[in-house]
Amino acid sequence: MIEDIACVILAGGKSSRMGEDKALLPFGSSPTLSQYQLKKFQDYFKDLYISTKDKNKFDFQANFIEDDKSFKESAPFIAIISSFDILDQENIFFLSVDTPFFMIEDFFTLKSELGDFDAVVAKSPNGIQPLCAIYKRSVVEILLDLTKKGEFAFAPLFERINVNFVEFDDERIFTNLNTPDEYKKAMLS
Repeated sequence: MIEDIACVILAGGKSSRMGEDKALLPFGSSPTLSQYQLKKFQDYFKDLYISTKDKNKFDFQANFIEDDKSFKESAPFIAIISSFDILDQENIFFLSVDTPFFMIEDFFTLKSELGDFDAVVAKSPNGIQPLCAIYKRSVVEILLDLTKKGEFAFAPLFERINVNFVEFDDERIFTNLNTPDEYKKAMLS
């Protein structure tokens, strides 16, 4: 059981391209994609959470972290800041809810590369995957600074921290379910 790193499933997105909340869509044998992700990681992480803007949209029991309401914006930065505000861990593994093919073995690959870096971020053949990453508490101050400036892109964050990009050869594990077609294709996999 992993105790030194919390796992936070990011389920607060707008799902605008999907047309409905993808965190609540059924996946595999689970009633929702969120529950699928929780079930996949529950035997590995002592501290496992779902990050969301509003936990009331979920009709199942889980540990939830709601975005800090003092922020008007809606962005992954807010979820990361809110998670570090709530949790005691120095390291948190963040994974987007719509990345169902990223497995525990992939997490261990990231974890093995963390070292003294502020973050270890997956890099697929198609590019950087900032929502498949382990961030240290040391990034919070910089995230707050960027947020105050209205900057929510990850590139400015990565320019200011000591980050290790870990290359993965398999693009499939980073498949995002953003559209109905991507969702249907993933359900057939």
